[in-house]
Amino acid sequence: MPIVTPPRVRAAQRSALTVLVVAGTLNYIDRATLSVANPLIRQDMGLSIADMGLLLSAFLWAYAFFQLPGGALVDRVGPRRLLTVGLTIWSVAQAAAGFVGNFTQFSVARVFLGAGEAPMFSSCVRVVRDWFAARQRGLGMGICNTTSSLGPAISPPILTFLMLSFGWRWMFIIMGVAGVVIAAIWYFVYRDVRETRLTAEEKAFLSEGEEAVVEQQVTFKEWRSLFAFRTTWGLIVGFFGIVYVTWLFQSWLPGYLEIQRHMSIRATGFIASIPFIFGVIGSVGFGWVTDKLNAAGFSPVNSRKIPIIAGLVGMAVFTYIAAEASSNFIAVAAISAAVFCNGGSSGQSWSLASVAAPANCTASLGSIMNFGGYIGGALAPTITGFIVQATGSFEDALLVGAAMAVVGALSYVAIVRRDPIHATELDAGMVTALGN
Repeated sequence: MPIVTPPRVRAAQRSALTVLVVAGTLNYIDRATLSVANPLIRQDMGLSIADMGLLLSAFLWAYAFFQLPGGALVDRVGPRRLLTVGLTIWSVAQAAAGFVGNFTQFSVARVFLGAGEAPMFSSCVRVVRDWFAARQRGLGMGICNTTSSLGPAISPPILTFLMLSFGWRWMFIIMGVAGVVIAAIWYFVYRDVRETRLTAEEKAFLSEGEEAVVEQQVTFKEWRSLFAFRTTWGLIVGFFGIVYVTWLFQSWLPGYLEIQRHMSIRATGFIASIPFIFGVIGSVGFGWVTDKLNAAGFSPVNSRKIPIIAGLVGMAVFTYIAAEASSNFIAVAAISAAVFCNGGSSGQSWSLASVAAPANCTASLGSIMNFGGYIGGALAPTITGFIVQATGSFEDALLVGAAMAVVGALSYVAIVRRDPIHATELDAGMVTALGN
C-alpha cells in the first residue's frame, strides 16, 4: 500500500532534507580542505607525512568525543538550535585555519572544527525520526547520508580550484564564510516537530507502526541505560569498521593517488572525486532497498541490518582488491566499489539508529554509535600515515582497512539484536542488561 504523506509533513520533509543536504555537504567539504591541500600545507609549514596524519586526526578525535554530549543535547534542545550553534562554531574554526602559523595553531582550529561538526548527523537522524514515518526512514536517512559521499565527490575539484586560484589559506576562509550563511538559513527555515502544532492525522502518520511515541526529553538515566544493551555496543563496534574505511579514503585518497599512483595535483582533483560519486549512489540505493525490505515484511531492524552487513563485506573485498591491484584503473574502480558499499552501509547504520531505540533517544543512540565510529575515523589517518611512512606503500594500510570492515560486519551479525530497545526497558534503568 503506497504511503500518503500529509501535505504539511511532506513540505517539512523536503525543506529539512534540502538544507540538511547542503549543510552536510559543506560539512564534508570542510573536512576535506586539509586532505586536498595536504601537499601544499606540508611544503609551506615543513610537516612530515606522519605529522599530517596527526593533524588530520585532531579533527576526528574532537569530533568523536563531542558525539557523547552532542546527541543528548540534540534530543533535549532540538536540532534547530543545536545545529545552528554547531554550524557557526565549525565555520568560524574553518575560517581561522586560514590564519594559522604553526602545527599547534592548526591543531586547535581542527579541534574546534570537530567540536562544531559533532551535532550534524545526530541532528539528521533526529529530524528523520521526527518528520518521517518508519517506512520512509531508510530512504530519508539515505538521502541525508549522501552528503558523506557528495561532499568528498565535489570537494576535490572545488577546493583545488579555490586553492590554485587564491591559495590554500583563502580556501579555508571562503568555506568558513559559506558555513555562517548556511547556519542562518537553517535557523530560519527549519522548525522542530515539538514547535509545530500537528493535526491528529499528522501525528498518526508519523507514529504509524511504532510503539507509543515518547514525547518527554531524554533523561540522563535513559541515556546511561543505553549502554546496558548489546545493540548499542554492536552499533559502536560495527560503525567503527565503517568509519575507519570512510576516513582511510577521505583523508588519504588524494595523497594515495599522488604518492602511490604518481598523479599530478590537477589530475588528483578530478580522479579523487570519482569514488565518492559512487558513494552517493550507494547511499540512496541502499536506502531504497531498506524501505523495500521493510515493505516486504522484514522487521525495521533486520531490513537495515541486511544491507549494512552486505555493504561491509563488499567494502572488505574491494579494498583488498585495491591493495593488490597494479593497474591504476583497477585500483580506482575497486576503491569506487568500496566507497559505494561504504556509503550504503553508513546511511543505513544511521537509519538503524532511528528504529533501534525510543524516539526521544534517537539522536543519543546515533551519537553514541558515531562516537565509536569516529574512534575508528580518528585512528585511520594516523595509522595510515605511520604505515606509509614506514613502508613507502599504501598496500598494508589498505589491507588493515579491509580487516576493519570484516570486524564491523561480524559486529552487526553477532551483537546487534533483532528487536529494538523499548522505552519500558530504559525506564527500568537496566544498567546490567548486556544480554538484551
